[in-house]
Amino acid sequence: MKLKSVLLFALVLGFGTATYAQKSVELATDENFPRENVAVDSLGFDEYYAAEAAVEDVDEAEAEGDFNPGSTIIGHVTDAHSWHMFDYYSKDGSEHAVAIPLPIILVNDGHLDIFMSSKFHHGHADYKGYRLIGGGIEKEEIICVDEDGQPILDDEGNVKKPLDLSITKVPAAIMIAVVLLIVLIMVAKNGYKKRVNQAPKGVQSLVEMLVVFVRDSIVRPMIGEKHYEKYLPYLLTLFFFIFFCNCLGLIPFFPAGANVTGNLAVTATLAVITFLITNLSGNRHYWVDIFNTPGVPAWLKIFPLMPIVELVGVFTKPIVLMIRLFANMTAGHIVILGFVVIIFIISNTLSMGVGGGVAVISVIFSVFISVLECLVAYIQAFVFTMLSALYIGMAVSEPAHEH
Repeated sequence: MKLKSVLLFALVLGFGTATYAQKSVELATDENFPRENVAVDSLGFDEYYAAEAAVEDVDEAEAEGDFNPGSTIIGHVTDAHSWHMFDYYSKDGSEHAVAIPLPIILVNDGHLDIFMSSKFHHGHADYKGYRLIGGGIEKEEIICVDEDGQPILDDEGNVKKPLDLSITKVPAAIMIAVVLLIVLIMVAKNGYKKRVNQAPKGVQSLVEMLVVFVRDSIVRPMIGEKHYEKYLPYLLTLFFFIFFCNCLGLIPFFPAGANVTGNLAVTATLAVITFLITNLSGNRHYWVDIFNTPGVPAWLKIFPLMPIVELVGVFTKPIVLMIRLFANMTAGHIVILGFVVIIFIISNTLSMGVGGGVAVISVIFSVFISVLECLVAYIQAFVFTMLSALYIGMAVSEPAHEH
């Protein structure tokens, strides 16, 4: 029943966002954004003014035909309140952006506001007293504005921001990935029902191969025969989720293309779950070895150097998990996008002919890095799952000196 509810909710969300997609074709150079009304106040307004100045500089550069590679790359690897698809130019030369709007959920002074991100017209218009700022290099966020279009300041002189509970690009991509992953597993499950005592076939063989690999090559050796079955479901879920999100992130079009595992909040959540399971499952020997490490000289125990080091290690392990996955996946996306934007940089700087020649080399390198990223997508899922299993195994196993 729960599985059916999740699938129904995800399908409704997908159809709902698709219904509003036609409203997302807006003029990228829309002049409705009342920048001339923005007040420059010295009472804690410097941060907002700097962000607005940066946006204005980017707008002026784009208006003059300049290409901003930094904004393009960072905009593709960071989160956003809408799912940008592509830009196109009409016959009059004006630029239009096509994006799938996502639900905006804001809580401001106890009042709940829900609407679609298309109401902001890609950050060029205010709606219901809110304004979408940032994007690209600048962090995209929502602030409160008054009827005159001036940002509202709080009691401390800072720009007032509502509590943002919006379903942004990364959460939407997670929902899509979870639904697709559930469908994949259900197809494999039905294959076992239809082909009882027969060799696996198609998707079933792929899923079985990965499940057996995680069980026999990661979980069982790291945790041990006595405890591995208890933690196998979590570690299988961890591996499949990371691997599936990594693979979807390499596909450059909707519903894929979101940098889910390159989002620090996602990797931090996965690391915290591993941290909680590890330390809540830790037996007496696990904690004794932290505060009374065997084989350590007595003077180090009197002066608690090693216990401090071991206790710090308890918290640095999940941090390592978080940073490793985030950095590797984000770096891969940035490298691929870097090769792509070189084409436009050379074309704008030198000539279209030279840019066309560079395009051949850039495409070759981009394809090579993309193939390498397919391997990295698997390796990072393997490493995160292996280290999680290792930490859990260290917490639940009996130390060698006790046998």
